[in-house]
Amino acid sequence: MNGRRLRAVAAVVGLAGVLAGCGIRTTEVPTDYGAAPSRVPCVTSGSTLASQSGSGVPVEVFLVCASQLVNVDRNVQLPTDKATTDRVRIAQALLDELAKAPSDEEKQAGFATDVRGGTGASGPRKGDPADALRLSTPPENLSTFALAQIVCTLADNASSDGGTVVMGGPGNSPLRRYECTPEVRSRPGTEAPPVQTVE
Repeated sequence: MNGRRLRAVAAVVGLAGVLAGCGIRTTEVPTDYGAAPSRVPCVTSGSTLASQSGSGVPVEVFLVCASQLVNVDRNVQLPTDKATTDRVRIAQALLDELAKAPSDEEKQAGFATDVRGGTGASGPRKGDPADALRLSTPPENLSTFALAQIVCTLADNASSDGGTVVMGGPGNSPLRRYECTPEVRSRPGTEAPPVQTVE
């Protein structure tokens, strides 16, 4: 029995020596190398924009990719309705662009949109601030992803105050100033745009 025990102990000591020789050290300190690389590139080659009509206006819209907001280059055709201002025409064109299904290239790269078609934009009503936009769908009725997409896209393209946009629903619904922050862009599903009520 003693001989067997000695051989067992010798085997354990020998195994420990082999492991020590591998250069792998045990540690009690947790390590964090960040999130695992995503299989979704969230990048397009740029051919989508190049293939569109050159007569459009270049803009950036925010689409959803890998649960984040990522800006994508687009060309939009602005309507020529003289009854609306340039800001309203741009806002409507951006809303329509957000509601479009992503191109095949964008889909392959993992892009999607949560904005539904049919959302209209109009200018300020009497008593509203000059930079206000009224949406046909109340912002509070939008999904968290759709609200983040619209806020960040409008703030980036149609806002006179960089990073924020004043929006409200139809009629006399209250106006609010929404902000597109880095947190909203990185976690649009859980991080709502900061908002302030406009008096």
